[in-house]
Amino acid sequence: MRIGAAERRTYIAAMIALSVLDLAPIIAGGTPAEALNNSRDLARHAERLGYKRYWLAEHHNMPGIASAATAVAIAHVAGGTSTIRVGAGGIMLPNHAPLVIAEQFGTLASLYPGRIDLALGRAPGTDQVTAHALRRSLNATNIDDYPRDVMELMHYFRDPEPNQRVRAIPGAGTKVPVWILGSSTYGAQLAAALGLPYGFASHFAPAELDQAVAIYRANYRPSEENPEPYLMVGASVIAASTDEEARYLFSSQQQAFVNLRTGNPGPLPPPVEGFEENLDPRARFILAQALSCAIVGSHDTVKRGLKDFAARTGADEIIATANIFDHAARVRSYEIAAAAGKEVEKAA
Repeated sequence: MRIGAAERRTYIAAMIALSVLDLAPIIAGGTPAEALNNSRDLARHAERLGYKRYWLAEHHNMPGIASAATAVAIAHVAGGTSTIRVGAGGIMLPNHAPLVIAEQFGTLASLYPGRIDLALGRAPGTDQVTAHALRRSLNATNIDDYPRDVMELMHYFRDPEPNQRVRAIPGAGTKVPVWILGSSTYGAQLAAALGLPYGFASHFAPAELDQAVAIYRANYRPSEENPEPYLMVGASVIAASTDEEARYLFSSQQQAFVNLRTGNPGPLPPPVEGFEENLDPRARFILAQALSCAIVGSHDTVKRGLKDFAARTGADEIIATANIFDHAARVRSYEIAAAAGKEVEKAA
């Protein structure tokens, strides 16, 4: 049956949107420079493959993550691409004064107009000792100030008022899209109250996913910028030619999670055969809790996983992360995932 232009547009719009969440992994034996250049290369492939956006995340004192200076990393990636949206997934706002972030992302929006996103998180993105080293003042930052800081930051992106004494320059008038990120119901409540798009970190903390999604939708207050709720959910998506190869590649990320949760963070390790077979009960529990939303396998397996995840959450968008040791295999994983995603409809 021939599909007309209008029907074709409707059909395409109904497919699940896919995006990339990049932690700029530093592999064992590798360097931050290599990691950041790999991120730029992967973003070019993501743009070619039709991914909607490419986000980098703020983490500190992590030997395996190169995106600590997130705005700088975003500039590096945006400068190597031309159409894909690039942004932070996210900036940990308690680490920063809102004006500083407004200036940074206002600068990015001025350099790459219409392409910059800013998603905000409430956690420090690191351990407590490092969080103290990142402090904005000699007094500890009160995370209860987070909603106020979010609203202050949004204010800097709007057109300035006539008597406004403090302005973000660049930043004022750029109207950078602001998102709320979370791994609990707190972020869902805040995003709903402010009428903002919401991203849930189910790629590493899925326990409250279903509850947070329900709260966000039930309590959403339409805003001028966002009359409807918009939900993004995260998933580790590791794809390869076969299920067996994908599970082998996934073992790098599994090792990294176990190392991190047991107090031994390090660079991303190479994959190992049969990793899950030799795990102790504690490691099995860690992985079962943290990576329960992972989608690992061949094209058909990934397609089923994306379809099930979209149906479960009703998400508008899935943002996929893939910490794979070999860069070529990582690029190939995103190629397979993109092809699979084009066959998955967004839940009604």
